[in-house]
Amino acid sequence: MPPGPVRVAFALWVTAVAAGAVETVLAVGRVAADGSGSAAEIAVGLAVRLPVFAGALLVALRMRRGHGWARTVLALGLGVLGTASMVAEPIHALTQGRTPGVVLAEAGAMDLVFGTSRVVHVAAVLTAVVLMFLPAADSYFRLSRADRAHAGRAHADRAR
Repeated sequence: MPPGPVRVAFALWVTAVAAGAVETVLAVGRVAADGSGSAAEIAVGLAVRLPVFAGALLVALRMRRGHGWARTVLALGLGVLGTASMVAEPIHALTQGRTPGVVLAEAGAMDLVFGTSRVVHVAAVLTAVVLMFLPAADSYFRLSRADRAHAGRAHADRAR
């Protein structure tokens, strides 16, 4: 059984994927409503996002089972690259002089829902990454690797 930090990290990865799905639905709804994107552009966006969501969940399951490679993939792939992609636009807006106060004053209801989902998404990812590297999690990943290596040797011995 995984230790608490790993179990919570897994729940946070599921939360992050759910928030990403909410953001996708809102973005598709906005594009469809205002006609700013074609059906092909929407399809391409979904063709990229849906496999990422599914892959994230599958890798998170492996992480929960103690696979260290999955922890690394989540930390680097989603923790670093994914977070960078989510915060790039807000950082760009800040560099252009758009303060959070201005953005909030101009925001409609859908913008606020999207923004809330994005905050949950980023917070879940960053917290999950930290939890996966706490000492209890490190011990779990080391023990899991040793257990798998021992099981592999035992299997090889039985096959002889």
